[in-house]
Amino acid sequence: MKIPYNYVVIEGSIGAGKTTLSTMLANDFNAELVLERFADNPFLEKFYKDPEHYAFPVEMTFLMDRYQQLKNLLTARDLFTDCVIGDYFIDKCLLFSKNNLSKDEFSLFKTVFDIISCFLPKPDLLLYLYTKPDRLLKQIAKRNRPFEKDITAEYLTDIQEKYLTYFKENQQIPILLIDTENVDFVENKSDYQTIMELITETYPPGIHRILS
Repeated sequence: MKIPYNYVVIEGSIGAGKTTLSTMLANDFNAELVLERFADNPFLEKFYKDPEHYAFPVEMTFLMDRYQQLKNLLTARDLFTDCVIGDYFIDKCLLFSKNNLSKDEFSLFKTVFDIISCFLPKPDLLLYLYTKPDRLLKQIAKRNRPFEKDITAEYLTDIQEKYLTYFKENQQIPILLIDTENVDFVENKSDYQTIMELITETYPPGIHRILS
């Protein structure tokens, strides 16, 4: 099997399994892997403890790091790989910042985002892992990152709703919504095989719902 796209992104809320699935797919499809470097953000742990005070620096740091990473991808692509698979969509910067920042802060953030985002690659296909908050919390607890212990179901619900609203308003690329309620692509080889087959098909722009 071969992916008919140059750049595929796996998205989902915190704890959905984006990095795990992206890594698995990149290995099996000989793809260059682009992973979000969340651990490098010095404000992340502080943000979860004091969101109001640290929201702006955490979002700006993520934006600058993602920009640099994707800019490097344009100038230093691995010629021995067949495509690129990443575990984040640059537009997530807008979704999280709109959820976390004050009105004035978001206005400034969006101005910066609009200036730099036009220079960055957009995915040819986006796969979104739709996961209910209770399952997300279990998966977050399982990976046991101290700075994520204060994440609430309400916060995860807000983020996921913003993703879905954004997709409805922006359908320039194919977007596959996969309900993961009864899907385990790590332990169940059949589930993983199904996802592999899904991303080898071609789709028109717009939302394509894949139920569990």
